[in-house]
Amino acid sequence: MKIRFGLLILALLAGAVTADAQRSRRHNVVVKTPSIVESYVDSLAHIRERIDSTEMSSDDSRYAMLFTPLTYYRSPANHFLRLRPDGGVGDSLGVMLDKTLMDVYLSRPDLVKTTQQHLKEVGAPIVADSKARKPKRDIIEEVAPKVFEPETAPSDIVIFKPNFWTFGGDYYLQFLQNYVSDNWYKGGESNYSLLGRVTMLANYNNKQKVKWENKLEMRLGYQTSREDSVHSLKTSDDLIRYTSKLGLQASRKWYYTIQMVAQTQFAHGYKSNDKKVYSDFFSPFNLNLSVGMDYTVDWLDHKLKGSAHLAPLAFNWKYVGREDLATRYGLKEGQHGMTDYGSECIFDLSWQLMENLKWKTRLWAYTTYKRAEIEWENTITFQFNRYISSNIFLYPRFDDGAQRKDDQSYWQFKEFMSIGFSYSF
Repeated sequence: MKIRFGLLILALLAGAVTADAQRSRRHNVVVKTPSIVESYVDSLAHIRERIDSTEMSSDDSRYAMLFTPLTYYRSPANHFLRLRPDGGVGDSLGVMLDKTLMDVYLSRPDLVKTTQQHLKEVGAPIVADSKARKPKRDIIEEVAPKVFEPETAPSDIVIFKPNFWTFGGDYYLQFLQNYVSDNWYKGGESNYSLLGRVTMLANYNNKQKVKWENKLEMRLGYQTSREDSVHSLKTSDDLIRYTSKLGLQASRKWYYTIQMVAQTQFAHGYKSNDKKVYSDFFSPFNLNLSVGMDYTVDWLDHKLKGSAHLAPLAFNWKYVGREDLATRYGLKEGQHGMTDYGSECIFDLSWQLMENLKWKTRLWAYTTYKRAEIEWENTITFQFNRYISSNIFLYPRFDDGAQRKDDQSYWQFKEFMSIGFSYSF
């Protein structure tokens, strides 16, 4: 009984093992796909890749051919006019671009603006590159400022204060031929003489609204006369004049100005064969103060420069140290000083007529509405070289407040011509 039961157990175990082996063989069997199915799947993938534009790379430079001005390219014609258009073609993007361009060429040829050959002649053509172009460097690296830390050694800081002063001037020493009218108010006579002149300038301008101009003029000339038995030397020209102007800018060329002019001479003034002194130091002395407007002249391409001073209110003080000369200069007998009020104008100009020819003029006019005084100084200079020049000086003058003879005019005139050494700085 026991033997039969054991044989039954062994038979059941052998059947289970055989069933497991058969089941395992069935799971390991490889099912082979038919070749027609594989070809169909490949065709579907190819069609999807050709039609679905969303799968195409958008950073390909060849897309520019669709958005730039329409150009006739040879690639679409070469592609579609061959015997087998679908054979030997590039990637799907190239096929799509060729087809799109060919459709436009055939339907709207009027839109074509240029050709591929013309682009090659005028500039770099669009190169059909199948590889996407990526920037070589990050844009942040291109524009981000680089940190620069200079290696500096400790150094002393030097601060220069602005200098608003300018200085200049000129001087000359010349021989001259001189003419003086008989009624010249300081005396003198026509003759040959020696003349020296110095002009110095010191001007302040803070480049904002304030300027202060200072000018000192000194002239002294001596002459000899064979006909004069009394004087071996007499003055032919004698002047000390200081002009100062303080201006506050009102506009581009106009200034509110306060001006002072002080004028006298160095030495005695005589006439030929006459011991009488006609003028002297502080005889006369003129002090003029005025309030008005100044106009800065800069015309004719910087060749004509200077200033015009217009003063509706002016104060004039005349002083004569020698009492015997008081009446000669419009003062009452026995007095040394005289004050009056009026208006004045001064035109002080310099005109570079030619490279070596210059004309300087100064017109001064003062009136109290009872008397008038006008002085017009003209100097024409011909510069031979840096150190040699020739001058012609013309000086008409009017003064109806001075003493005169009945047969003489209020007009006076002085002229001289000279040549000699000159220098400007």
